[in-house]
Amino acid sequence: MTSSAPPRLFDPARRMARVQRAEGAGTPVDFLHRRAAEGLADSLDAIPRDFPVVVDLSPRAGIFAGVLADHDAAARLGPVTTPVADSGRAVPGEGPLGIEDGSVDLIVSVLGLHWANDLPGALAQIRRALKPDGLFLGAMFGAGTLTELRDVLTRAELEETGGAAPRVSPFADALDAAGLMQRAGFALPVVDGDTVAVRYRDMGALVRDLRGMGEAGAPEGPKPPLNRRVMARASALYDARHSVTGDDARPRVVATFETLFLTGWAPAPDQPKPLKPGSVATGFRVAPRTA
Repeated sequence: MTSSAPPRLFDPARRMARVQRAEGAGTPVDFLHRRAAEGLADSLDAIPRDFPVVVDLSPRAGIFAGVLADHDAAARLGPVTTPVADSGRAVPGEGPLGIEDGSVDLIVSVLGLHWANDLPGALAQIRRALKPDGLFLGAMFGAGTLTELRDVLTRAELEETGGAAPRVSPFADALDAAGLMQRAGFALPVVDGDTVAVRYRDMGALVRDLRGMGEAGAPEGPKPPLNRRVMARASALYDARHSVTGDDARPRVVATFETLFLTGWAPAPDQPKPLKPGSVATGFRVAPRTA
């Protein structure tokens, strides 16, 4: 049997340029990154363990450490370091992680893994870098993210040009993520989710925020740009199909963001073991997380 390489969805150079542009902006758009980092820090509050060696693989460096400072768990963690190059954090798994196997107690990744061309490989790298019974906490956008934007861009492009190219990145759902955690060799993997609806003045404001987050598209290979006619039609469709009345009685459009929170441990001899295949329970669980 031969195995084929996973499809390359993202251009690492374009993705890196998007992140650098967002970091260089005067007022970074980081509210969703901070929300995700809060979720990871909350998880640590509930785990009474010390983690002397901590690595942050997030594309937006420093956000997790800043959020963690206000949590009780901070006293149980060593310094949060970012030893991996910016390019390796922007597109996880694109090259060697550069961290010695079995050397880290805790690895966190805030909203970076959905940009991996090889997500199973990126997760396997993380698992190998952990010490036995080391912990991985990750947050990535899930399948419920930007469904409204995907809808209107596809419809507008079909109407105006007769064809449509994917304009919003594909995202994994919770069951996919749980299976990938198992495939990467994590013990006791758990995936839960947090969905938030963000209101914007119009579609243009949403697109500007995505650029400010460093979450604008970075497709592999050439793709025809969207012309003004398509964008105008998409904006009109957004207003018609996905609008609500704001607190000031003015119409707002809604953008949904689903964040999947991943928790997994590096295997260790004294850990609880999942039940055998075919048992009533499974080796992972998918749980909801309320906003």
